Amino acid sequence: MKRIGILYYPLSEKVCDLVQKLEQLLSSQGVTTWYCSAWEEEEARAKIPGTDLILSIGGDGTILRTSRIVIPKAVPILGINLGKLGFITEISASEALSYLPRLLKGEGWIEERAMLQVQTEDKCLHALNDAVLRSAAVRLLSIEVRIDGAVLTNYRADGVIIATATGSTSYALASGGPILNPQSKDVVLQPICCHLGFGYALVLPQQSTIDLKVIQGEKILLSIDGQIELPLSQQQNVRVKLSPHVARFLRIHQPSYFYSSLWQKLSGRRNES
Repeated sequence: MKRIGILYYPLSEKVCDLVQKLEQLLSSQGVTTWYCSAWEEEEARAKIPGTDLILSIGGDGTILRTSRIVIPKAVPILGINLGKLGFITEISASEALSYLPRLLKGEGWIEERAMLQVQTEDKCLHALNDAVLRSAAVRLLSIEVRIDGAVLTNYRADGVIIATATGSTSYALASGGPILNPQSKDVVLQPICCHLGFGYALVLPQQSTIDLKVIQGEKILLSIDGQIELPLSQQQNVRVKLSPHVARFLRIHQPSYFYSSLWQKLSGRRNES
C-alpha cells in the first residue's frame, strides 16, 4: 500500500491525536496519507482516486458515509471505532496502532457487503444499511409495494424499510425484522408498525426489484442510511434493488467474527436499556 486516506468523525475529541499518531506510523512505513472529515463528502470524494485503503475513524455512521464516498472505486475500508456499538467497525482506537502494521504486511482479508441502489424520478443513490420511506408528520402512510412488477400489498403503516444484510442489525431489527449474515446479498422488506394487513417481514432474493409508492400520506420522506433525507410527493415511485457496487472492508478477525460479535453487542444493548 502506497497511499492511505483517513476519513474521520469531526466532533470527537479523540480524533486529532489518533490521526496524528496514524500519520506518523504510516509515514515510517513509507506510506503517504491524506485526511478529511467524512462529512465533507465532495472534498473527500475528490481525494479517492489512487487511494489503496481508507481508514474510517468514528462509529458505524462514519463508515456509512465512507462507503458512499468511495463509490465507484471500491477502495477497501478499515473501520476504527470511536463509538459505543460498532457493528461494522473492525478494531478499536486503542488497537489501531498495533494492528495496522500487520495489515500493511498483508495480513487480513476482504469482506464484501451488498449495497442498495435507490432510484427516484431524478436521483440515483446508494445505501449500505437501508432505504426508509416514512412520514415526517408522524402519521400512517398508505404504501403500495410491488416486487418484480407484481403487487404485494398496500401497507397501512408508519413506513417501510428496505435493508441490506448490513442494515438487518439496525433499524430493520428494531422494527422486528430478521438478522442476515453480513455477506448475504438478500434484501429485507420490513414494514414499520403496520396497522392493518400484511405486517410481516420478507427476505427477498438478490435479483429482486422493489417499487414503493405512497398512495396516501403527508410530508413523505425517503431516508438513505438515516443520513440523507429527500422529500417526496404522493404517487412518486421509489425503486430499490441491489447496487452494482459493494462495500469492501479490510478485516483482521476470523470470518466467523460476526456471530460472537452479534451476541456481545446485542446482549450489551439489552443490558444498557
